[in-house]
Amino acid sequence: MSRMVEVKDVSKSFDGTLAVNAVNLVLNRGEFLTIVGPSGCGKTTLLRMIAGFEVPSAGEIRINNDRVESIPPYRRSIGMVFQKLALFPHMTAAQNVAYPLKMRRFEPAQIPSLVDKYLQLVQLGDYAGRYPHELSGGQQQRVAIARALSFSPDLLLLDEPLSALDKKLREEMQLEFRRIQQELGVTTINVTHDQREALVMSDRIAVMNEGVVQQDGTPVDMYRNPENRFVANFIGMTSLFEGTVCATGDGVVSVKSGNVLLQARSNDKVLPVNTRVDCAIRAEQIRIVEDASVYDNSVFGTIEHRIFEGDRIVYTVHVEDLGGARLHLFDHDPVSHKEYPANERVRLGWNARDLFAFQAPQSN
Repeated sequence: MSRMVEVKDVSKSFDGTLAVNAVNLVLNRGEFLTIVGPSGCGKTTLLRMIAGFEVPSAGEIRINNDRVESIPPYRRSIGMVFQKLALFPHMTAAQNVAYPLKMRRFEPAQIPSLVDKYLQLVQLGDYAGRYPHELSGGQQQRVAIARALSFSPDLLLLDEPLSALDKKLREEMQLEFRRIQQELGVTTINVTHDQREALVMSDRIAVMNEGVVQQDGTPVDMYRNPENRFVANFIGMTSLFEGTVCATGDGVVSVKSGNVLLQARSNDKVLPVNTRVDCAIRAEQIRIVEDASVYDNSVFGTIEHRIFEGDRIVYTVHVEDLGGARLHLFDHDPVSHKEYPANERVRLGWNARDLFAFQAPQSN
């Protein structure tokens, strides 16, 4: 696959503070990449540099093999959809979609058919004559998508366009974005803080924190094989606790945490004995069990909280033997299974392959 975007050792500082620190990313033609991370992690600054709204302090950005740091945004073949959609309120949906075509001096005779094509693509062919205030939030999103795609850009950039929508509509639009991207094959970079959005929409995910890309990979790899504590904690509902390595094996380590000896999976090549580690386990991998003999690890704990979410119950269990750690777990069959009230003592079980052990950062 040919490269569409290459970000090489790109940094950006503001008043001496690094917002983006030596980022390297490669995006192939037709791929959908989501850059995800907490507020202030540098993801939007990176997107703005790719778009041309910010100039890198160091490094280079290539689009279609051409360096673009000195090329203004309007000369880059980029479509953008923003959090604030910036639809022109005095223009109809069709006029909004036609606007970038007129600005790029498309043949006037071509414009109506292109407008109709992209409104049909976003399933708004019957709404061409409506103004933004006559459209729902999701319909306005679709107009913004059609406008961004109408001139067939090389690259589509999405800057948290779904964050203002309610949960149900946001999840519907995630699938809609993905359908449109796959149908057109347009190379896309999306920026969000929503981990579900990243998992649902993307071919690849780059997780950022403090200006640094922590991990870049497929959604499945990101979820199943996090490279460090931050990624494990950011993607999915994860419980964390500390421990010390007591013994090592082939990809497995024995970890002493509190009063318990646990078997864990290590993503590090070498974790010597006595290494301090951060242990992480996802909520769906923990079970409330009567018989723990089929599990590699088991502990007793006391239920602190129980939250019914319809399709699942989320329990928080206090485990004194793990140094007072609180473990979160799901029961995805609340109708058939016993419900456990607060203060009930339960036994938890999980397997070594589901408990990650990451070398703890050195304390200063």
